[in-house]
Amino acid sequence: MMLITLKRIKQLILIFEDGLMVLLLSATILLAASQIVLRNLFDSGLIWADPTLRIMVLWLALLGAIAATRENRHIRIDILTHRLSKRSQSILSGVNDLFSAIVCAIITWHAVRFVHAEWQDGARLFAELPAWLGEIIIPIGFGVMTLRFLFNLSLQLLQRDGE
Repeated sequence: MMLITLKRIKQLILIFEDGLMVLLLSATILLAASQIVLRNLFDSGLIWADPTLRIMVLWLALLGAIAATRENRHIRIDILTHRLSKRSQSILSGVNDLFSAIVCAIITWHAVRFVHAEWQDGARLFAELPAWLGEIIIPIGFGVMTLRFLFNLSLQLLQRDGE
């Protein structure tokens, strides 16, 4: 029963993540295309578009990393898995998820400290937009990846108990 509930929660999270990525990617393409048209045809442009596009690319990169972790398609060194038994593969996968969660948690902690320092300093991106608003995706992204690895680990443990 708990496994079904966890899978339903995972589905809802995936729908939200995919929707956010589609929306952000569409906005990025639209803004970049507008800049190209304005520059080439009207010798003009939006002064805020280039820094906004840089922030949007940062957000897309971290959302892509989150999506990669949900599908277990993130970068990993995998030279032993195909030589191991199913049980050993499951154990190794759990160890990998735990290690990845620890690394992402450490990055999350330091990213929170960084964003907090930017907030305290009052750093600005452009047009008086606080820098921390653009950078907040860093601790959020790595925090979500930490939770994703822990979630995957808990699913593996529940499936192992169910066998």
